Amino acid sequence: MGFFDDDNEWIELTEPKRLWESTWEALSEDIQHKRRIILKFPTLQLTASQKKAYTLIEIEKLMQQIGRSLKNYPDIQLPNVDELQELGNRLINEKLNYDRDTYDAIMESVDNGFGKQIFVEGHGGTGKIYLWKAVTTKLRSEGKIVLTMASCAIAALLIPGGRTTHYGFRIPTNITDESTCEIKQRTHLAELLKKTSVIIWDQTPMANRNCFEALDKSLRDILRFTNQNSNEKPFGGMTVVLGGDFRQILPVVPKGRREHIVSASVKHSYLWNHFEIFKLTENMRLTCMPNDTEKHKEVNEFAEWILNIDLLLEKGNDPRETIVNIIYPNLLSNYKDPKFLEERAILCPRNETVEEINEYIMKQIEGEEVTYHSSDTVCKASTNNSSMDQLYPTEFLNSLKFPGIPNHELKLKVGMPVVLLRNINQSAGLCNGTRMTITQLGNKYIEAKIITGTHVGEKVYIPRIIMSPNESKWPFVLKRRQYPLSVCFAMTINKSQDQSLNKVGIYLSKQVFCHGQLYVALSRVTNRKGLKVLIDDTECPGENKAKNIVYKEIF
Repeated sequence: MGFFDDDNEWIELTEPKRLWESTWEALSEDIQHKRRIILKFPTLQLTASQKKAYTLIEIEKLMQQIGRSLKNYPDIQLPNVDELQELGNRLINEKLNYDRDTYDAIMESVDNGFGKQIFVEGHGGTGKIYLWKAVTTKLRSEGKIVLTMASCAIAALLIPGGRTTHYGFRIPTNITDESTCEIKQRTHLAELLKKTSVIIWDQTPMANRNCFEALDKSLRDILRFTNQNSNEKPFGGMTVVLGGDFRQILPVVPKGRREHIVSASVKHSYLWNHFEIFKLTENMRLTCMPNDTEKHKEVNEFAEWILNIDLLLEKGNDPRETIVNIIYPNLLSNYKDPKFLEERAILCPRNETVEEINEYIMKQIEGEEVTYHSSDTVCKASTNNSSMDQLYPTEFLNSLKFPGIPNHELKLKVGMPVVLLRNINQSAGLCNGTRMTITQLGNKYIEAKIITGTHVGEKVYIPRIIMSPNESKWPFVLKRRQYPLSVCFAMTINKSQDQSLNKVGIYLSKQVFCHGQLYVALSRVTNRKGLKVLIDDTECPGENKAKNIVYKEIF
């Protein structure tokens, strides 16, 4: 062992082991950080022997580049590479020691071909993501195929190889009782499903029961040549694992009443009776914290408080100014700092309140404002009326507003936070709900930097795309070509689901209006100090009180 001097000559060392023992700590300084990124395990703690082993592997890679190897120095013991490759799986399994029954039930069903249906229920922090990672790591290491899906894009990014279910299973956007997945026999996707060992579907309570039933009907058909009597078995005899928290937001039913929303839940599907239920109850976020008794007590109290919401909240004097100053202190000097924006947001139940807050903040920010106008047309395939252009002129189309669709006028400034409204490229972290900051505003392009998810810090270019609303009261389908972005100093509570924030302001100019909204808003943070609530609702009986709408029948 040796090194190159300033004249590029190799200097041999006579005591390589002594050199290693005296310098390994300095050489391994960033090893733990690298492994956390690779394993997607932000709280990973390596032992001294593990740090040494990974550092030696890095040294061996460098030495091989110059035609040398640590094998030439018998005093230095090489690490066991096979053991290190299994480290990620073992670490995750160690985290699952609190609930081995769920893990074992899934593995038993897959290994023995039982084709069980399993539902894993647990509120935030109880370890569902750890469970998904453990199962996928174990099964994929054995050469088995695991399809990891989620009902929303942000949740899909948290699971290894995750995809949204509508994209992954070709589930129709306008789902009905008769719908099936748009998967034909002998296609690549059909062949993939035939070889799949297990499907994991996260955030299932927010999906309409028809989505699960569409997949069930399609799998019974696709697997009829693979699994015996597949047409008589739920999901064609495949092991399917669902997960989520029924305290959170339930399926969205346009203009639906309480009974319609509850009826749309997976619990009201003909499939529900086939599921074996496992409940995760221990808050695993506490186990990742240092041995700080006071900190554990504080977070534990907050977790209990979230699960038993019954709050009396104070009202401010000037609502908008108060909530903005609390959540975005010294805004003019901080708004261009991505870290400052990444960890905070104001949440509101309704889109009109979100627009009001965002416009209020935009007026305070310095810099040139750029306005992008959409191109709006009526979809010709949606109507047989040739006079639609005369009935609904462009000016009228420009005035229309729809949830999840950017407005005709999109006003932006460099440095502002925005949220993506469509799935553009999930593998690059560009999905519905991804938050970014604007870095450049061109005539025909927008450059932004991602501040949330798995691709933090990466610069991306956002294209104009054509969007149409899923539901509309008009007798035509609008086609709007616009950048799929919305300013997000404030965002709707529904849009915030699966976002993690350190500082959250809940602004209730109007009360929440559906099951789970208040719970989702309050659970975006992990401590009470990061949460501020401002109520400015004159319609709610009882001053300074927030409604908590809960459909108890869903439990």
